[in-house]
Amino acid sequence: MADGEKLIPINIEEEMKSAYIDYSMSVIVSRALPDVRDGLKPVHRRVLFGMHELGVRSNSSHKKSARIVGEVLGKYHPHGDTSVYDAMVRMAQEWSLRYMLVDGQGNFGSIDGDSPAAMRYTEARMRKIADDMLIDIEKETVDYQLNFDDSLKEPTVLPTRVPSLLVNGASGIAVGMATNMPPHNLSEVIDGTVAYIDNNDIEIDELITHIKAPDFPTGGVIYGYDGVKEAFHTGRGRVKMRAKATFEEVQGRECIIVTEIPYQVNKADMIKKTADLVNDKKIEGISNIRDESDRNGMRIVYILKRDAIPNIVLNMLFKYTALQTSFSVNNIALVNGRPQLLNVKEMIHYFVEHRHEVVVRRTQFELRKAEDRAHILEGLIIASDNIDEVIAIIRASNNADEARANLIERFKLSEIQAKAIVEMRLRQLTGLEQDKLRTEYDEIMLLIADLKDILDKKERRMDIIKDELLEIKDKYGDERRSVINVAGGDLSMEDMIPDEQVVITISHAGYIKRTPLSEYKTQHRGGVGQKASSTRNEDFLEHLFVGTNHQYMLFFTQKGKCFWMRVFEIPEGSRTSKGRAIQNLINIEQDDSVKAFICTQDLKDEEYINAHFVIMATKKGVVKKTSLEQYSRPRQNGINAITVRDGDELLEAKLTTGSSEIFLGLKSGKAIRFEESKTRPMGRNASGVRGITLANDDDEVIGMVSVHNFEDEILVVSEKGYGKRSSIEDYRVTNRGGKGVKTISVTDKTGGLVAIKNVTDSDDLMIINKSGIAIRMSVEDLRVMGRATQGVRLINIKGNDSIAAVAKVMKDEDDLEEAEILDIEVDVEDGTKIDNSDSEENTETDDSEADS
Repeated sequence: MADGEKLIPINIEEEMKSAYIDYSMSVIVSRALPDVRDGLKPVHRRVLFGMHELGVRSNSSHKKSARIVGEVLGKYHPHGDTSVYDAMVRMAQEWSLRYMLVDGQGNFGSIDGDSPAAMRYTEARMRKIADDMLIDIEKETVDYQLNFDDSLKEPTVLPTRVPSLLVNGASGIAVGMATNMPPHNLSEVIDGTVAYIDNNDIEIDELITHIKAPDFPTGGVIYGYDGVKEAFHTGRGRVKMRAKATFEEVQGRECIIVTEIPYQVNKADMIKKTADLVNDKKIEGISNIRDESDRNGMRIVYILKRDAIPNIVLNMLFKYTALQTSFSVNNIALVNGRPQLLNVKEMIHYFVEHRHEVVVRRTQFELRKAEDRAHILEGLIIASDNIDEVIAIIRASNNADEARANLIERFKLSEIQAKAIVEMRLRQLTGLEQDKLRTEYDEIMLLIADLKDILDKKERRMDIIKDELLEIKDKYGDERRSVINVAGGDLSMEDMIPDEQVVITISHAGYIKRTPLSEYKTQHRGGVGQKASSTRNEDFLEHLFVGTNHQYMLFFTQKGKCFWMRVFEIPEGSRTSKGRAIQNLINIEQDDSVKAFICTQDLKDEEYINAHFVIMATKKGVVKKTSLEQYSRPRQNGINAITVRDGDELLEAKLTTGSSEIFLGLKSGKAIRFEESKTRPMGRNASGVRGITLANDDDEVIGMVSVHNFEDEILVVSEKGYGKRSSIEDYRVTNRGGKGVKTISVTDKTGGLVAIKNVTDSDDLMIINKSGIAIRMSVEDLRVMGRATQGVRLINIKGNDSIAAVAKVMKDEDDLEEAEILDIEVDVEDGTKIDNSDSEENTETDDSEADS
């Protein structure tokens, strides 16, 4: 150890703590966070001030970037040259800053993430808007501090007229905190600031009418408004951003064209990742991606496969790629040197306060200068009034100091005035110049009175701030780039799946699938039909239902339980596939089976669920009504829908509005019609009330119809393929629990009744045999017949085959032209083959023929 030195023991924990706190505060205060007043971090402020000092302003020529970086580095910013150059480059990139502050010449990088050229190759100068951030800096409007080596002074803040913090935003990671502020539209911010100046008590909700949302340099769509609102109110929030996309046909192929992408997304990376997702089959429907961006703007082309639905593919892109990202707003800025979380009103408040201080200090500076000049002018006027004596005094003096002293003594002047008189030029002795002195003095006195008035009245100062802001708006204000989609929300599964019509089929053994309705053809009455499903041995299709992908499915089992599912969650299969076992999709008991299902709209819509009811019927003729609201909260293991009595089972469930009429059909050919209001709503665990009295022990209910449109007709089908439609008015309204009236004449030829439906001319009919043969026909082919007739042959039944299920289908415009009957061969269970070449003529018999 050298002489005079000594060791001081220090606790390492305390030293580490204090050193880390010092480092943290240094990063927070003088590196990573912007100042609330000018919206700049120290490095940006130093770059702009360095350019200002160098004279590289918007009206001068460009200077080498290396020269500017050297100036900033050597005088103000004691860090690496990369940090300075990177900050300057970012201020010159149109995709990084909403309002660029630096005018760059050369390669300043690209939105694809390309690096800028080295600083020795590029040139730069300030933009006009940056000039307005430094305007009046020489008028003592801001405080200065010593630079890192105490050799120069630099401003602690810029006297900016531009509300830069809101307009350009900021992002930075400090120690223990970070900031992430979105950019906004200058015109909107200034309108909001002026509104705040007019009324300091303005509510944030009112400010939002001026500053509508962030406005990103890359444009795009702000999807959903809740996050924006939260950010404005609290200073934190998530703003969802989407690319701007349109659909176009290019060379006969459907394409998605993206012209704007979300802020801070690297275009090249995004395209590469999308291509990887397409190759990994995570995104379906895209055959090629092309980047056609050029100097005229961005254009990314996603070429779709022929069978792809553009909307669905676009939603997949939004879900899985950076075409949709979110901006996490975190408005932390330095207020009086301390980090603070700010809402939009507070940010405007601090900016206006700063502008007010700048205006006060500028006015004080101008007043001092004006008073100094007025003082000199008073002396010059005294001299010009006594010019001969002044000249004599000066000539009689030995030197300038003596002349000044003699003038001060004779005319009671100040030192400054005497100096100005001694230094007067001879031309100021002319009469014209003397008039000019008096005119200038009068003007200066008016200016002094005006400046004092400004300092006396806050209203005038506020008017000046407003006028200067509106001037900035006129110079640099522009239209919004980011479009606001207020209705946007979270991407749900529905957005990925087209809401198309589908046929849902359930086989006797409990296999379910959904198939697009377009796969089924329309045939003439009496055809043999198409193969609808390749079922397993001794299995046959028992239920068929038509719905749309976005609807909710309620499954009702024969034991009276209800399960809940979305239609798009049902596995899709082709027309000939067997589907998936329901047991694998819902937690159904081994000895239970699905008997009925209901397609409903949104079960989260309170108005909808409270206005609808589920009405159920059992094989033994029991009916029960329950509010749909009771089924809107699904459980994994199902919920009780009805308590089924011993020896009975649930058969049917329908959705009604409470004002329908109910038809129940019996196997014996009887049907009853009664008003739904005759059954009161019950809880889910109730077992219901009698709906119809059975003819005998072998009889059972085969179907239930709820009718609210009394222009419908009732269609009945027997198991041997006979059917007909009758007018509703043929069935009289009776009380619930009666025996009913004849609806079809049941004979050995027709077989027992298997289906009862309400139909109109616009419906199609889908009939499926137990052997798996399906036929689709138009209801309008069937004429309306009497209630007690036997009906006409709808489908040719071969051998021991019989009808398994009947469903009605809405007629599609594409299906109005009926397809020709196909010559097809189908294997049935017993191994015999049938084809439609030997189909019988359709027979139509009335009651008398049937009886004979």
